[in-house]
Parts: sequence; C-alpha cells; structure tokens
Amino acid sequence: MTDPNVADALDVRPDPSDEQSGSYYGLPIINPPVWEELEIAGYLFLGGLAGASSILAAGADLTRRPRLAKPTRLCATAASTLSFVALIKDLGRPARFVNMLRVLKPTSPMSVGTWILSAYAPLNFVASASAISRRAPEIGRAAGIGAGLLGSAVASYTGALIADTAVPAWHEGHRELPFLFVASAAAAAGGFGLAAAPVSENAPAARMALLGAAGELLVEQLLERRLGPIAETLHTGVAGRRLRAAKLLSAAGLAATALGARRSRVTSALTGTGLVAASALTRFGIFAAGMESARDPRYTVALQRARRDASS
Repeated sequence: MTDPNVADALDVRPDPSDEQSGSYYGLPIINPPVWEELEIAGYLFLGGLAGASSILAAGADLTRRPRLAKPTRLCATAASTLSFVALIKDLGRPARFVNMLRVLKPTSPMSVGTWILSAYAPLNFVASASAISRRAPEIGRAAGIGAGLLGSAVASYTGALIADTAVPAWHEGHRELPFLFVASAAAAAGGFGLAAAPVSENAPAARMALLGAAGELLVEQLLERRLGPIAETLHTGVAGRRLRAAKLLSAAGLAATALGARRSRVTSALTGTGLVAASALTRFGIFAAGMESARDPRYTVALQRARRDASS
C-alpha cells in the first residue's frame, strides 16, 4: 500500500474512473495508432472509391456505355493516385512503400495490399490514358478489365488492414469491416456514376448505388451487434455524428434511386453526390470510432472480461 505521506507528496490519489476502466489511473491499455486522420481515413475512402469505380468502368466498357465508362475510369485513376499520396505522406517517404515490395507476406494485409495496389495502379493509368488519348482502345479495354478484376480486392483489403490491429472497434469487427467497406465503396462509385454519366447510360451506376447503399446500412447493423458494448463508440462523439449523417445520406440515396431519381439529370447528380459523401463519412466515422476505442481503456477491459466470462 502506498504510504499516505508519499501519496500526498506525489499527488497520487485514487481516481474514481479507474474502477470502471480497470486500467492504471485511467491510462490507455493499448497504444492508439499514430495515424493521421486525414491521410489514413482519406486513404480508406479513396481506395474504396477507386476499386469500385474500376469495376463499374469495366462493366460500362463491356456493355458499350462510353459516357459512363470514361468518367468512372478517370475517377478510379484520380482516387487511386490521391490514395497513394495519402499513404506515402503517412509513411513519411516513398522509399518505405518500395521497401514493402521486397517480400510478399500472405498473412499481412499491408503486404498483400501493397502488391495489389502495385498491380492495380498501372492498369488503371493505361486504361485512363487510352480513354483520354483515344489510342490503343483494345489495350485500354484489356487494362480496364484487369483493373476491374482487382477492384474488389482494392475496395475490401483496407477493412482487413485496420481489423488486423489491437484497436477494439476495428479488431472485433474483422468479419464485417471488409463487407462494410465493399458496400460503402459500391455506394460511392455508383453515386459518382449517377452524378457523372448521362441519364441514358447511368442504369448500371444506379444498380451499384442501390446494392451498395443497402449493403452499407445492413452490414453496419451487423457490425454494431458484433461489437456489443464497444458499439458505443459508433454512436458518441465525432464518430457518432459522422455515422448518423452517413446513414441519413445513404438511406436518402437508396430511397431516391429506388424511386427513379436517375431519370432526371439534376436529381441523379444530387443523389449521387449524397452517396459519395455518405461513403466518406462512413470511413471517417469508423476511423474515429476506432481511435476512441483505443484511447478509452474501458473498451479493452470490457472485451477481455467478456472473453474471460465466456471461457469460464
């Protein structure tokens, strides 16, 4: 027991919150990631938008919808470029990204993701260059199809990436997060297609937006059930505000698309913009929830106690 005189001298007094948190003087039990929100949450969103846009662009190209294929292909290239910039900025210098290509570690989502991006990005650039220059259309189409085939991996691997950490709100949602990120990416790409393509060609974008928005709302409910008490981080603070706004925009976009908003150029553009914003808010909300769950020791303790009780 600490001597009272020593405790007074050091101003070491019991903190009422310690009993609830179960940690030493309310200090975090795990170290929160040192990631910057703008770079990493932006990377999560842009990667998803790029991957799903490549899928939509490939489908539009194969079904002869050039005015849908071209803008979504350029969107994929722009989003993947910006995601590379965000990732390298967070890493500190480009050499660190190159160093990750020295080995392929199948058990590491970061290693696998680095290789996926390294194969995906050149295909995207070739497809976009062909679309802009109107040269080598067959090569551009083949590259676009290749990017589309890799698009689902690009859209989903970031969910596995953040779940492969000790952050409670991410790690405990490792089953749902990849599906949530794919659905969110589909909603964003479909939304962009609705906003960018003419009414005569935007039907595939509308279908992708419908599936993505519906999936996002459904999987988020499943994620909340999985997290149990940790789901509190999805409803409070900055994360709660972002995710509530995302749900409202997704629900509105889902309803508008189902009711035929795509048949009007104006309503199609408004609906699509709302869906893109909803996807971004979802990624930034999930990021904020995870950081809060890492900072507050209650969520780590609650998780460990639940596992102890389940095993006893």
